[in-house]
Amino acid sequence: MTTPAPQTPPGASRGPDRPPTRPRAEPRSRGWVVGRVAGAPVVVTPSWALAAVVLTLVFAPTVRRLAPAAQGGGVLLVALVFVLLLFGSVFLHEVAHALVARARGHRVTELAVTLWGGHTAYTGATRRPLDGALVAVVGPVTNLLLTAVAALVFHGLYGAPVWAVWTEGLPLRSVGAWLLFALAASNFFVGLFNLLPGLPLDGGQILESLVWGATGSRAKGTVAAGWVGRLVALGVLAWALVLPLVLGLRPDWITVLWAALLGAFLWSGAGQAIVAGRRREAVAGLTARGLGTRAVVVATGASVADAARAVAGVPDAAVVVVTPQGAPLGWVDPAAASSVPPGATATTPVDAVVVPFPPGSAVEADLAGADLLQHVAATSAGARVVPVLEHGRVGGVLDVAHVARALNRR
Repeated sequence: MTTPAPQTPPGASRGPDRPPTRPRAEPRSRGWVVGRVAGAPVVVTPSWALAAVVLTLVFAPTVRRLAPAAQGGGVLLVALVFVLLLFGSVFLHEVAHALVARARGHRVTELAVTLWGGHTAYTGATRRPLDGALVAVVGPVTNLLLTAVAALVFHGLYGAPVWAVWTEGLPLRSVGAWLLFALAASNFFVGLFNLLPGLPLDGGQILESLVWGATGSRAKGTVAAGWVGRLVALGVLAWALVLPLVLGLRPDWITVLWAALLGAFLWSGAGQAIVAGRRREAVAGLTARGLGTRAVVVATGASVADAARAVAGVPDAAVVVVTPQGAPLGWVDPAAASSVPPGATATTPVDAVVVPFPPGSAVEADLAGADLLQHVAATSAGARVVPVLEHGRVGGVLDVAHVARALNRR
């Protein structure tokens, strides 16, 4: 999975590996840092150790049945080797996400190996539908390529296609044959499962990008892929519980348990995606022009009396002091201006009652949505007011607290 930092919201990998995409850098997962990829730490979480033990015990009966060459404690050893190969495949899935995310201009913050497989987290806005789709698709494609490699090696060593184990009941007479078969089958499942078109799976991110490209709204894509993700979650449970009943078979309780856990994880991730999409839709409606208030411009060096005359008759307007070239320097604090004695307003320079704007805090009037929020957060430096520019000239001011209130209302 890929996890974009939210702005993205969305988007971590998903499924047996896990869901994607965060706009702000999130705290690093707890665990052991075992290396770095794409400039980011690779973290093995404590939950992975639990998953490795549980999966080893779960696969042991299958090893005993399909790999008779393994005996006694060797069964557990072979099962553990398979689990390590499986997590290695998931890790390569995440590496693919990380490398493409970095190539598309994101900063990768971590690759984590977890209970559900793993996730890749990265920051930076996804500007185009193609970027999100490319980051998402490379993970499953990596698994399908590993399937092909394992199948080719199996055919070269044993002279039969790996799928003959299913279609023709080809016996697996060695531990090596069983491991190659299991590696091919597991990567095939992980690759196809992650391509299912619902968030938080990689296929959901691809669907999000398709809807985004078709409608021009990433928020609509996220919400649509989130609802499809909920259908996928229900489908996983139906596959384990309902399908056997329809076929006149008894559901396997272990399969149902795993399906229920996976379905709950998918349902939760899909719900988070829907909320994130709706939030993004609300944020997209915020514009600097719509949130800004009027401004009256006076040149640096003017007096407080000049500023008072300029703003007279313009209710609720702020006074902005600019350079001779029109660049905004700061805004006049009404409390400071009113404290100047009436007899001194004509001789007191307006610069004496100016609150300077932080460097780079000016906002273009057309700036909107997440770009607007990110710009204000990155440049306002705690300032109460920042200037709004229309075609390079001051056209108003933006009260940062007003932006926060508008966001909360939405």
